[in-house]
Amino acid sequence: MSRIWWLFLLLSTASIWAGPLAQFRTVYGDIDVELFDDKPVTTQNFVRYVQRGLYQDMFFHRHIPGFVIQGGGFAIRERGTTNAFVDSIPTFPAITNEFLAGRRISNIFGTIAMAKLGTDPDSATSQFFFNLANNAANLDTQNGGFTVFGKVVRGTNLLYRLNFPSAPTNHITIFNAGSPFDSIPSLSTNLLFTNLFFVDVSLLNTQVKLGANQTREINWNSVAGRTNYVEYTFLTNMPPQWVQLAATNGNGTPFKVVDAAPSTTNRFYRVRIDYPANPIP
Repeated sequence: MSRIWWLFLLLSTASIWAGPLAQFRTVYGDIDVELFDDKPVTTQNFVRYVQRGLYQDMFFHRHIPGFVIQGGGFAIRERGTTNAFVDSIPTFPAITNEFLAGRRISNIFGTIAMAKLGTDPDSATSQFFFNLANNAANLDTQNGGFTVFGKVVRGTNLLYRLNFPSAPTNHITIFNAGSPFDSIPSLSTNLLFTNLFFVDVSLLNTQVKLGANQTREINWNSVAGRTNYVEYTFLTNMPPQWVQLAATNGNGTPFKVVDAAPSTTNRFYRVRIDYPANPIP
């Protein structure tokens, strides 16, 4: 399965920036999420946690099939050692609720939203949740509305499966280990650190800008372990006919490709990532 990310029109006098693609890596496969630019406070807050590395070795701590799966609150520090322990993710100041900012986006299946205190609309910090169902009737009207700041663009099959956690293909047991872990998912019938439902989050940021002599420079954070294809087409090609400019093996670090060919017409660019099918056991 290929995931094509961010299409750019390179104008003759301006740089074009695109928002980030968030990648959630789990034992059951990856979930790719488009973050919304018109929820700037919420999206920038989430990106800040990712860039600080605070969502590494994190685990989902709340799973209610048919409703939500939630993370962003806790991580295992010194993971994989005998000194491993549960740690609360450090939080930045709470943000303003943006449910009514920009587009009015409902809490439907496949969206991601910020969690918050039940009595304060402006209390979201680090915790987020994926909607596993259409929760608009409940969450759009509760506590000022829960701000949806992204949608799943790859990995919805995993979200569907999370609605049936005890199925033979999922092997997820939900434990009541006391608040805030009263519905914590485990990948085994034993609730051990090694069996927690871990999720690590990274970003794919991309920009296209003009360089010297009208060259075009495409920059992005490469996706590790995948072939990253940089392709272009012309504005006059509809439907688009994509031409490969470069292909490189990603390692998770920033990459740059320069299109030095002279061109008197505008070009569209994209970075395309080839993914295998989700490795659902």
